[in-house]
Amino acid sequence: MPEPRPNTDPGELDGGRSDDGAGPEDGAVAGTGFGGSMDLAADEGRTLERDPEHDGAEPAGRPRSLWSDAWRDLRRNPVFVVSALLILFLVLISVWPTLLTSGDPLDCDLAKAQQGSQPGHPFGFNAQGCDVYTRTVYGARTSVTVGVCATLGVALLGSVLGGLAGFFSGIWDALLSRLTDVFFAIPVVLGGLVLLSVVTSNTVWPVIGFMVLLGWPQISRIARGSVITARQHDYVQAARALGASSPRMLLRHIAPNAVAPVIVVATIALGTYIALEATLSFLGVGLRPPTVSWGIDISSASPYIRNAPHMLLWPAGALAITVLAFIMLGDAVRDALDPKLR
Repeated sequence: MPEPRPNTDPGELDGGRSDDGAGPEDGAVAGTGFGGSMDLAADEGRTLERDPEHDGAEPAGRPRSLWSDAWRDLRRNPVFVVSALLILFLVLISVWPTLLTSGDPLDCDLAKAQQGSQPGHPFGFNAQGCDVYTRTVYGARTSVTVGVCATLGVALLGSVLGGLAGFFSGIWDALLSRLTDVFFAIPVVLGGLVLLSVVTSNTVWPVIGFMVLLGWPQISRIARGSVITARQHDYVQAARALGASSPRMLLRHIAPNAVAPVIVVATIALGTYIALEATLSFLGVGLRPPTVSWGIDISSASPYIRNAPHMLLWPAGALAITVLAFIMLGDAVRDALDPKLR
């Protein structure tokens, strides 16, 4: 019996070059694994010789989540950058107002009442002779505190109640819907005039409590709708079929995918709460002196708008810029978190 031919091609013994002088550019030989060989085209031979770990190709990128995509879009949005810088500046002067002024907002001199700009007092003086610049700087602390605390309280209470109602539905959903309708029927300004008129405290907490009391129904409805939508997704049904408990499904699977609309509405509402605090203080039922507030300064300056308009323009301008910054931030967050706008 003749001996089997060795499975070796002359081209392989010569560094990949055959007898006729053809190199790897003209052809290539690869073993079949069954004792034979086959001829390959040049590009196919090079493909087999490539090592995917050392050929310099970039590995496939990891899939990005909604939050990573949103953060990438926000960083490229000039509206978000400008509004975020303004809000950062407001928070900074709210925590450390002495960075911009060394004066006392309650230090007043009646001899300088209603006087205009002077060296060291760029905004002039109000009707009591207080420095308008110093009071404008210190007024940011009150407005930011009220807006942030009211927004956190509203978002927390509304999200919990709306999320539970949307998840369990049934009688709880029906009761929450009727209770929400009752609170929606109460006018905000009229409710503030009635409820806050009997409060004698000069702190910000009664105003914050009133905003939370009348502000949670809006967040509650949004959270309820988001939870109902997320509850119908396949991954929630799969978790339920695998025996996941209700708290685990609500906290692990539903809440992270239903919180985006709540964040958007809460961000926009923060500016609204700042404006509401100024409105209630202007009407005399919100914050009261000696608390420093933009709404109080606007209220006290309104009778003198013809003779000393600077008393009104500076706190009103600061209030308008603050509200606009938070609304712009909310719009940018909404555009980033809404997949339909991509």
